[in-house]
Amino acid sequence: MKIAMPVFNKSLESGIAESFGRTPYFLIYDMEEKTCAFFDNTAIASQGGAGIKAAQAVVDSGAAVVVVPQCGENAANVLKEAGLKMYKTISKSVQENIAAFAEGKLSPLENVHAGFHNHGGK
Repeated sequence: MKIAMPVFNKSLESGIAESFGRTPYFLIYDMEEKTCAFFDNTAIASQGGAGIKAAQAVVDSGAAVVVVPQCGENAANVLKEAGLKMYKTISKSVQENIAAFAEGKLSPLENVHAGFHNHGGK
């Protein structure tokens, strides 16, 4: 199973980005193979619809799960429609969240916000 996380850097030591649609990169971690891949979030420069574009890129990556601190409604709808499950991060650490997911300690992300709509973040 592959999980996706929004990250600041292309490293397992990276912190988790707060903004899903405006994250610089996505980490795709393969839980079976214990391998990771990163891809640039091309939606970061979008005037609008960054969450939707980022969500579609995550869907296209083959991930089955998204681990995020928060997610906008439009992005969440794209992910849900594609059958991806969303879980809430427990810390800013990529490695701690991977371990928590493997141990079944992450809670489903239920609080989806309206989105930032051209505000670029928090």
